Amino acid sequence: MFNDYYNRTVQMKLLEGKVALITGAARGIGKAIALKFAQHGADVAFTDLSEDELFAETVSAIAAYGIKVKGYASNAADFADAHKVVEEIHKEFGRIDILVNNAGITRDTLMMRMSEEQWDLVINVNLKSAFNFIHAVTPIMMRQKSGSIINVSSIVGVSGNAGQANYAASKAGMIGLAKSIAKELGSRGVRVNAIAPGFILTEMTDRLPQEVQQQWITQIPLKRAGTPEDVANISLFLASDLSSYLSGQVIQVCGGMNM
Repeated sequence: MFNDYYNRTVQMKLLEGKVALITGAARGIGKAIALKFAQHGADVAFTDLSEDELFAETVSAIAAYGIKVKGYASNAADFADAHKVVEEIHKEFGRIDILVNNAGITRDTLMMRMSEEQWDLVINVNLKSAFNFIHAVTPIMMRQKSGSIINVSSIVGVSGNAGQANYAASKAGMIGLAKSIAKELGSRGVRVNAIAPGFILTEMTDRLPQEVQQQWITQIPLKRAGTPEDVANISLFLASDLSSYLSGQVIQVCGGMNM
């Protein structure tokens, strides 16, 4: 009897009939989230800065799940552009049930060497983009009286990290933003949460020297780096009705590195 229940649960499509919007999803964590959502029945709209080869590959990979998908070339840090894209997506898909603010970059250096441009660029791409898209989807979700917004923050937004003051500040801001909007929109049935990934194997972390990667792993109780799939699984939980009574929270996907 348990096996029958387990098999039915595993085969359930947790996002059937929902529309998800994911920023910065042509690669890495964003792509993994988009694929996971598609696997569970959601129609997927995603953005990335430009329509390159990886952009087209992501569209094809998502479409393989038999759901509706469309990619949009968009500068998430641009307020007007974000609103225009959300308007196009709402017109094309009819609704927006899930927003994942995943667009992000790094420009790491010590504070004494950090330029104003490096600070502004990271804050705009990581934090202002989340503001832009939340601002744009809020009227839609309020009218629907439902929605799930997920900010992809970082463990360094919780604990800080030397050489990443701009990145840590932007990711800490995404947590404060999630908690504040959760309080504003909760009465309208809109949930807002944040995910704080730890050391995740992506193109971004792959650029780090091998010895630096190993230093990170030695700090992790589970003794391995995380994968985009690990973050996608938590995103699925937060996007689905499994987390219907969860809002204003930060889930640290870090293998126990920060506890």
